[in-house]
Amino acid sequence: MIAAPLFRLSLRTVLALAIAGLAGVPAMAQEAVVKVATQSAAEAPKDVMPKAVVELFTSQGCASCPPADALLGELARDPSVIPLTLAVDYWDYIGWKDTLAQHGHSQRQRAYADVRGDRKIYTPQMVVDGTQAAIGSDRAAVEKAMVSAKAAGGALMVPVRLAREGDDLVVDVKSLQHAPGAEVWICPVIRSHTVAIGRGENGGRNITYTNVVRGWVRAGTWDGAAERFKVPVNQLRLDGVNAVVVLLQSGTFAAPGPILGAATLPLN
Repeated sequence: MIAAPLFRLSLRTVLALAIAGLAGVPAMAQEAVVKVATQSAAEAPKDVMPKAVVELFTSQGCASCPPADALLGELARDPSVIPLTLAVDYWDYIGWKDTLAQHGHSQRQRAYADVRGDRKIYTPQMVVDGTQAAIGSDRAAVEKAMVSAKAAGGALMVPVRLAREGDDLVVDVKSLQHAPGAEVWICPVIRSHTVAIGRGENGGRNITYTNVVRGWVRAGTWDGAAERFKVPVNQLRLDGVNAVVVLLQSGTFAAPGPILGAATLPLN
């Protein structure tokens, strides 16, 4: 009962390596227009230090993915965990075009594999804190990855504040000595979204996805000094979006490193 799923994942890994897109900054990424000097946001929330950021690379065309989609929903019940669904597009050719997929997510998954040096690209795959990868449907493996990411250090060590000020979303990042260079990314997300899948391996199923990423907005770069970034809320209001997640991530989108800080905020 174990061998078949493992063979399936290995096959998907080989296929994905052949068809995944080249790593690079996603076309939907946008440079935020305002970056101002640091100051405290009015009525800003307390410093946020999440326990883990978990990115799930998944596909509506992958029969192995629904258990991982459900597991991500369970992880979301822990307020100290920030889960993200990143639907990939490299299985769209097998009978069903994923309604949530973005090519930039396929690029991001490949970039992670290149940085790790293991070239393991498959669905479902969870990446914890930008460093540790695990089979997304294997709860024990995911929990082990969370422990390993924490033990390795270097991730989630910078407090990030996320608040709303009028028509702007405000991100305050605290200072950190000897910090690596990092980028500030804001992801508009749909907190819960159910899709009726018409064809393919999951045809006839209704699958619920958690914190579905609908875009990437690059708010700017961070060099270790305390800094504030502003992005107009209207830039984030895509169809169905009702929350945002900010990621302070070392490296670049093409060569991502550990996630140094993160926060989330509902959008009314």
